[in-house]
Amino acid sequence: MNEPTKCVPVRLNRPDALTGPCGVIVEAVSDLTYNGGPTAQTSRYYMTQTTLPPGAAPAHNIELQAVSLKRGDQTVFAQLSLRLTEARIGLIGDNGAGKSSLFRLICGLDQPQTGRVVVHGCDTSNATQRRSLPRHVGLMFQNPDDQIIFPTVAEELAFSLTAAGVERRTARQQALAFLAERGQSAWAERAVGELSQGQRQQVCLLALQIMQPATLLLDEPFASLDLLSQMRLSAQIQQSTQQVLLSTHLLAHVQNFERVIWLDQGQVRGDGPGHEICPAYAQDVQARSLIGNAPEPLRA
Repeated sequence: MNEPTKCVPVRLNRPDALTGPCGVIVEAVSDLTYNGGPTAQTSRYYMTQTTLPPGAAPAHNIELQAVSLKRGDQTVFAQLSLRLTEARIGLIGDNGAGKSSLFRLICGLDQPQTGRVVVHGCDTSNATQRRSLPRHVGLMFQNPDDQIIFPTVAEELAFSLTAAGVERRTARQQALAFLAERGQSAWAERAVGELSQGQRQQVCLLALQIMQPATLLLDEPFASLDLLSQMRLSAQIQQSTQQVLLSTHLLAHVQNFERVIWLDQGQVRGDGPGHEICPAYAQDVQARSLIGNAPEPLRA
């Protein structure tokens, strides 16, 4: 097994919910919100790449073994089993299908009532192993304001490093070098509050990428972004060397992925190449949209 990379801290939308180095991300779960983005048509010209770029580490293994999860009286998953090893995996399905809940299980934010979740060798039911999960997995929230803490881009990226134990001056130097490598040196001192929604999403992704976790979990990253912002964020995702699990309602971003999982009320409705699963889901949505919308017959 490769040496685990440094972790990225989890940032929540309360000051007292910020976790410490290699954050124990099971705290303050109630402060997290997952709001589904709108379903929309998108262009085929900015699809995210389907496989890892050259030089990426290929060994990934996330397993859900007969997992059952309930919240109150609601069953979220019943005996769900998945093995996630592909470099690019899309998650699609209606709001409430279980996409965000799956991410929460992988991050250790939720614990199943039965079954096991094993993430790159870490059993999420084991408290000691769970503390190391942020070294392996980085989660980007739907709303960047739930994740960003510091006033400038450089400070935000440097914080990810200092929270993992890097000395402050070194962390800033590494953050500046990281931006320079990507041709974004001009972003370093930009105030986060002056950035657009799409640019803030890019900053959130940069704050994860600088720590190089094995897997990135991107929860509706394109929601509320205009076309240009979607294209820029998609290009940034394409350049990532990590495994990417991406949930979205915008099918064009995942229809070329090597694997797409269609969740329907907590069950796997479809699982296969994106070019097969995405059209099947779109056809199903279209068929359901017509139910009950037929005009009433004319009365004599």
